[in-house]
Amino acid sequence: MLFDPRDLRLPVVQAPLAGGPATPELVAAVSGAGGLGFLAAGYRTADEVAARIAQVRAGTTEPFGINVFVPRPIPDPAGADRYRAELAAEAERYGVALPDPDPTDTDDWDAKLRLLLDDPVPVVSFTFGPPPPWVVDALLAVGTYVVATVTTRAEARGAAALGVSALCVQGPEAGGHRGTFDPAADPDPTPLLPLLGAVRAVTHLPLIAAGGLATGRDVAGALAAGAVAAQAGTAYLRAPEAGTSAPYRAALADPAFTTTVVTRAFTGRPARGLRNRFIDAHDATAPAAYPLLHQLTRPLRAAAAAAADPHGLSLWAGTGHRHATAAPAADTTRALATG
Repeated sequence: MLFDPRDLRLPVVQAPLAGGPATPELVAAVSGAGGLGFLAAGYRTADEVAARIAQVRAGTTEPFGINVFVPRPIPDPAGADRYRAELAAEAERYGVALPDPDPTDTDDWDAKLRLLLDDPVPVVSFTFGPPPPWVVDALLAVGTYVVATVTTRAEARGAAALGVSALCVQGPEAGGHRGTFDPAADPDPTPLLPLLGAVRAVTHLPLIAAGGLATGRDVAGALAAGAVAAQAGTAYLRAPEAGTSAPYRAALADPAFTTTVVTRAFTGRPARGLRNRFIDAHDATAPAAYPLLHQLTRPLRAAAAAAADPHGLSLWAGTGHRHATAAPAADTTRALATG
């Protein structure tokens, strides 16, 4: 039977959390508690994704999902060369070499699609753009529930026309990358709850709400606004099952980090995180050149993590980050669902 989010025991979806936090253990714990756990395919090869799918299946028999980044054109590839020169001082600070960016990088898109069609999972969601129509049709044909992440009413209308199963409506309060289709555009500032209303006006598809949802009260508000489930990511970053690095965990609880901001500084796409030194130094000059900037800053971020320096890390976090606790993921899932 095709998955339906309205059948979840708890109306809570764990955000995919690309970059390490969404471990198979975290996904299995959330799904096992009655929510829907999500693995991130982003930044991993298809073989790595296959291995992690097997680990989730070993940990739970409940439904889970995979999130895939949709490759998009690079608006300002030349800007990455200028930015690389700017980052020379950062490379010296951390004692690393900067790579030559690869504009042909598609995040192993074709191989991941083959994997998900040959070995279907219950749910696949897409971020950064609408999946091609043939991908939607093919996934539906193998029994997969297809979710498109949208950030505006226009994006919602276009994604719904593709025949997807549901929409993940992501407001500006969300931590991490905004799923805006146009990589050069500034993200729409409409808050999540009004955005849900605007999207509901143009589609009857089930809506999953995302963006700053960190408490049971937040989730209840999203459900009252028309969502069938609420997606939370930052709330899980400090869970023992999460793969969040030690300096990242510490920063989330550190009173010195009081503000989240949206920046292109680390990847070239708008993403919300804790404001730190790196953002202050480079936000104003970061071009719209994803994934080239992600490639450039990867060794810097790795070195900063090894040095336990949160000011060189992309500390992705939503506006509700102060509510994140170190509780087990199952407990967090139940708390989000029941208040």
